[in-house]
Amino acid sequence: MHVEKIAYLARLNLTEEEKDSLGGQLENILKFVQQLQEVDTTHVEPFVPYFEETPMREDEPLKGFDPSLVLRRAPGAEGSFFAVPRVVEY
Repeated sequence: MHVEKIAYLARLNLTEEEKDSLGGQLENILKFVQQLQEVDTTHVEPFVPYFEETPMREDEPLKGFDPSLVLRRAPGAEGSFFAVPRVVEY
């Protein structure tokens, strides 16, 4: 199991003990998924919940909000957009 790669992608700093523990847990999860894939479901009907009627409502426009008020309460804004910290590195 490539625990280091998963930890890197999840931006986790793990100790060696945590890596060992997580590796074992991930291995158990994958074994369980493999067990589920081996179950013969050829004659099992898929479960589809039954609804007597789909709850619907009329699509009615509602009173909007004042964008300047919303942006004023935001932690950061640039013009008429929310400003958020970069989370993806190039």
